[in-house]
Amino acid sequence: MRVTIRKKIAVIGGGITGLTAAFYLNKCARENHLPLDVVLIESSLRLGGKIQTLRKDGFIIERGPESFIDHDESMIEITKHLGIQDEVVCNREGQTYVAVGKHLYPIPKSILFGGAPIVPSLLTSGIVSLSGKFRAAGDLLLPKTKEDKDEPIGDFFRRRFGKEVVENLVEPLLAGTFAGDIDRLSIQSMFPEIYEMEKQYRSLIYGMKKTQFSLLHSQVKGFQTFKNGLETLVEKIEEHLPPKSILKGVKVESIDKLQDGTLQIYFNNIAPLKCHAVIVTTPLNEAKKMFEHYGFFHEILDMNYATIATVTMAFQKLENQLYEDAINFYFSRNSDISITTCTWCNHKWDNVAPAGYDLLRTYIGRVGDEAIVELSDADIEKTVLHDLEKSLGIKQQPQFTVVSRWKQSMPQYTVGHEKRLQKMREILKKEFPHVKLAGSSYEGISVPDCVSQGKQAAREIMSELFHEESSILA
Repeated sequence: MRVTIRKKIAVIGGGITGLTAAFYLNKCARENHLPLDVVLIESSLRLGGKIQTLRKDGFIIERGPESFIDHDESMIEITKHLGIQDEVVCNREGQTYVAVGKHLYPIPKSILFGGAPIVPSLLTSGIVSLSGKFRAAGDLLLPKTKEDKDEPIGDFFRRRFGKEVVENLVEPLLAGTFAGDIDRLSIQSMFPEIYEMEKQYRSLIYGMKKTQFSLLHSQVKGFQTFKNGLETLVEKIEEHLPPKSILKGVKVESIDKLQDGTLQIYFNNIAPLKCHAVIVTTPLNEAKKMFEHYGFFHEILDMNYATIATVTMAFQKLENQLYEDAINFYFSRNSDISITTCTWCNHKWDNVAPAGYDLLRTYIGRVGDEAIVELSDADIEKTVLHDLEKSLGIKQQPQFTVVSRWKQSMPQYTVGHEKRLQKMREILKKEFPHVKLAGSSYEGISVPDCVSQGKQAAREIMSELFHEESSILA
């Protein structure tokens, strides 16, 4: 029998995870004629979270994430629902370099994109010394760890490949991608495939060959974005949501469970909201505060977040012809360079800069080096220009610079993350069965990871509230 009692679901957090959850909940209710109201709650005055596109004089500048890799086809699916699949564009092919000391070395594409294990690819590369190559080859002889437990990424790769591979390859790639400390980040959470690979194959070299493993998470599929920037996705989802269902500039202070099993959300500046289910997509530490008065999350450690800044510079066509094939540069800690990574945007994309211009985007800041982000825009620009001249030989002054600071924005999945997440969800299942956690603090920080989590949370809630409709989001 069709449910007639009208239900209300609140989605807290208007980043891409919350937007996706609200989109699929509304789509599901509309197509199946379900008695459901969805409310999306965002503390700031705009939606999209870290996805922010600046369109300026023919340039497309991403202040936050600049692309995605559709590893699970979640992006294909949602773009089709939104009618924007034809606006998706793919990156050009090009070379990736890593700075070791004072030199830039091309990273063999087989390391980044799969197809060959790390060590054979390094034999013809200058990234590590001859002794470093022999040490890395020792992985073929080493036993697997006897303990079935999580460990830091740095310890894991040092154990298998040695110190030099970690310093010159693993650390710069991951620092440039996650701004994290490899001696604290969890191998189980960040690289579950390679964590399991050691158990199955013992030798990672052999396992990588068998599985065609990619060091940077299935990048063999390539990068994608939208013709008019990544914020296209945010704008289109917002267009599909009922305008009156979005609350902006409203901060959630706490969530209570009422005697009848419903939930009450309390805000900083408006009356409480009663609902039947909640999807919380805020950072983990904020989510914990919403239930602080109950005390059951006190044993769950707060999550650490890295502070970074993106610095995008537009130049008249640069005279430097040394790196015409370059797309990405990564910088190791021993390179004496402040920036962690640099993307030559107009080499990577056809649509981001007018003819006659180059557009370079760099990251600064990582765990242990957050102070640089606190500098003035002028000092940050000066630092980045110094690094670009030192590393790439660029001596021109930019036409303009866009500095975007992201304080406490990059979640760090430190050792034990999986167990902490499991514990939080067990507590919620017992105490608040219709509250779901989703977002970059939990099961992946990429845009597709967040889209997948948003959809999964929506699926679970719909299954719980409308049992006969449990497969409608399959």
